[in-house]
Amino acid sequence: MFNRLVMFFCVIGAFSSWSVQAEDGAPRDAAQIVGEVCVGCHGVDGNAMVLGAPKLGGQKADYIAKSLMDYKTGIRNNAVMSAFSSALSAAEMEALGKYFEIQDSTLSVPK
Repeated sequence: MFNRLVMFFCVIGAFSSWSVQAEDGAPRDAAQIVGEVCVGCHGVDGNAMVLGAPKLGGQKADYIAKSLMDYKTGIRNNAVMSAFSSALSAAEMEALGKYFEIQDSTLSVPK
């Protein structure tokens, strides 16, 4: 129950600061997206902060980018991830994949 509440508030906080693109219309930087959105559940380094949120640190970039596209197109079904991915461009998905691929995946995950 506690983890669901934490996830709920992370999602609400992320949606309140989420912008579709940078003010000048350029794609956002991956670190900016992570800091505004992903950090609430996946952590800044991709080591999940919420039980049930997958660990992204060290995952292959192509896998992350494809997963995000699958959420955006409805191939994968998760209301939170579908909403977040709908605002991402393909270039931003690729950048997020590269960002998380190089993160340290050996850190411990809270239980």
